[in-house]
Amino acid sequence: MKNITIYCFRNDLRLFDNPAFLKATIESDVLLPLFCHPNNHLIYKGIQRIGIHRQTFLRQALNQLRSHLRSLNSDLLEVNGNICEEIKKISEAIDATKIIFEKIVSPEELDEEISIRSIGISVETVWQSSMIDLKDLPFELENMPDIFTEFRKLIELKKIITQAPTSLPKKLPPLPEKNIKFNSNFNFSKGIRYKYSSFPYLEEQFNGGEKNALSHLENYLLQKLPHTYKETRNQLFGIHFSTKFSPWLSIGCISAKYIAFKLKEFEDKFGANESSYWIWFELLWRDYFKFLHFKYGKNLYLKNGLNKNARIINHNDDKFDIWIRGKTGNNLINAGMRELFCTGYLSNRMRQIVASYLIYDLDCDWRRGAQWFESQLVDYDVYSNHGNWLYIAGNGTDPRGGRKFNTTKQNLEHDPNNLYKELWLEHSINVSQI
Repeated sequence: MKNITIYCFRNDLRLFDNPAFLKATIESDVLLPLFCHPNNHLIYKGIQRIGIHRQTFLRQALNQLRSHLRSLNSDLLEVNGNICEEIKKISEAIDATKIIFEKIVSPEELDEEISIRSIGISVETVWQSSMIDLKDLPFELENMPDIFTEFRKLIELKKIITQAPTSLPKKLPPLPEKNIKFNSNFNFSKGIRYKYSSFPYLEEQFNGGEKNALSHLENYLLQKLPHTYKETRNQLFGIHFSTKFSPWLSIGCISAKYIAFKLKEFEDKFGANESSYWIWFELLWRDYFKFLHFKYGKNLYLKNGLNKNARIINHNDDKFDIWIRGKTGNNLINAGMRELFCTGYLSNRMRQIVASYLIYDLDCDWRRGAQWFESQLVDYDVYSNHGNWLYIAGNGTDPRGGRKFNTTKQNLEHDPNNLYKELWLEHSINVSQI
């Protein structure tokens, strides 16, 4: 009996250093690569859950993935709808014996996995989205330290060696013999080009896709930018002030492990400093938010998160509206919200500032802000987005409570000459279509 496998791509749109996909190629006689488009329902007053920026970047990445698969005499089947129903129909049509996909532990994706397992054929999942492998952790996940600093110190104490990437498959098993329509003509809204975007995903070098992700990493290291990252990371706009790895990481065009591996190579060759360490430090924060989902799961999505003594919130949709439209009484906030809407990107510093303003100055529900970021950010990642909003709101694991930013102080420190505000407030930016 032939092993007929469906490989369902999720947030791992790459072939290089993809252990789950490599496993599928090794264990299968017949292999069908599949991508099921996520449900793009409306979240607020006609706003789509997946906005134009992420739609465009995802489409670019899928096109590149399909081209790569075709170069290996395979293809990518795209479907739209309920993932369980679609996989059930496909598995019956091709007599599939196994389904393989990467493990995602956020609530909706876990529910999807449970539904897929109910189909009745073998299901295997592989955890592969973190920099640190689960087997290398110096603690069981249910016992991981809640406080990031304690978590980091235990990780550093173990001195984990960054693993070399898994190989790129040189040959893929054949596609099913059954007649399958490989259709990529899905409707999506295309983003608009903005000259001053800090992540101009419509420019070819910043397109979604594995090839672009690997090229960007190589160029970033060639310019020796890791040596200055910590000094520039809090700037508000520009291409090179931060790594810009996050959009490609968010949908798995590149792995965090491979970035860490190449960063270590860079440090061995050109020397390590506090800035290069800080890139690893930020990747570790990303892991921390992932691992918290193993420990706390759906509790992270409650109104008060993990905080039993959370402040009372009097959410007001009118206040939320002026925030998303960039029409508050604060020009720094307005500039940030307009940049986000127009380009799908915000610096880490501005993300914290606008989040704090929504929570503490406008007294709105942090979960609504997290939803808006999910809709707008080109680099949306469920773990990091949710973790950072919990952190600012004081409903996560930090015993110090939330983070209220003084916008006057932030203005003086990060935009003293008003360059950022002028960039997004004085140009013709149309946010009226929200």
